[in-house]
Amino acid sequence: MKNGIDGMEEICYTICSISKGKNMEGMSMYIKQATVNNQVGLHARPATFFIQKANEFKSTIWVEKDEQRVNAKSLLGVLSLGIIKGSTIDLIADGTDEKDAVDALVELISSDFAD
Repeated sequence: MKNGIDGMEEICYTICSISKGKNMEGMSMYIKQATVNNQVGLHARPATFFIQKANEFKSTIWVEKDEQRVNAKSLLGVLSLGIIKGSTIDLIADGTDEKDAVDALVELISSDFAD
């Protein structure tokens, strides 16, 4: 990231674009927040279920926590976020099935990753 005023403008553009549900090209994205409440958070087995569910969709899907965004279809990426019980994350998708993808992941998280 840049320092100074130019850097602040860049950061604001990115944050403002995401909060409005727009990607950098001005196209719509689908965004929802979810709170992880299972005992181990999004680690090991729950993360594997999460990745498998994300891979069922064509859309590009991201998980964001504390301003760090990773590919929701990447096990290492998701694990690198250190999502523990009580963490609130943003699920962001862009593509033809973006709403279905995010809603399915929110449902999985809400179910505490029940099989």
